[in-house]
Amino acid sequence: MYKLILITGASRGIGAATALLAASQGYNVIINYKSQKDKAIQLKKQILENGGKAWAIQADVSCPDQVIHMFNEIDSLGILTALVNNAGVVDLQSSFVDVSPDRLQRIFNTNVIGAMLCAQQAIRRMSTRHGGNGGSIINVSSSSVITGSPNVYVDYASSKGALDVFTKGLAKEVAQEGIRVNAVRPGFISTEIHADTGNTDRFNNADKIIPLGRCGSSEEIAEAILWLLSEKASYCVGSFLNLTGGL
Repeated sequence: MYKLILITGASRGIGAATALLAASQGYNVIINYKSQKDKAIQLKKQILENGGKAWAIQADVSCPDQVIHMFNEIDSLGILTALVNNAGVVDLQSSFVDVSPDRLQRIFNTNVIGAMLCAQQAIRRMSTRHGGNGGSIINVSSSSVITGSPNVYVDYASSKGALDVFTKGLAKEVAQEGIRVNAVRPGFISTEIHADTGNTDRFNNADKIIPLGRCGSSEEIAEAILWLLSEKASYCVGSFLNLTGGL
């Protein structure tokens, strides 16, 4: 069965792990990146060397014109069957009262509107109502929607909360059009994005905070994403997998 997957923000962390796992399971992989071209090209090379097919496409998902251009380019590569909305941004640890309007706009433009723009384009290609063959969309949310992340990044948590509402509503809207929409909520995962918060010591006490006694890995999140994309999850619609080590 032909499978073509787009993973946004795939040059590092969860996105990169998902790309590698998807390729190993027979997907042709589109690696979207915003600025880390070298990492995206290296990931593409790794997939090709392992016998898979991959392309790296630059696009800032918060920019509508760039999203449209990316999907037009994808049309020349094949029929899209899966989308993983993984691209996301965070900022320095802060109390909400000190968060600037520019920061709010940047976080919501990428984490929420970017995912919506990509989902919209994917639906126009996947939906049976639009002549497509169906497909699956996975949104990468966060366990911060449960805690609210006070004094860390309430704005980021709020953006992921909006993404969850979008996941639930969209899932119900397109289920009868052959598209399954679900989400994963990673907890404390060891990825590079946490350096963007400015708190490199955040996970030092993970063994005391997390019931399982450790942080999670990008590969563990990738496994959950690929399960949700698979036929094994064929009755899973509008659902959320909490991957938090027990938090």
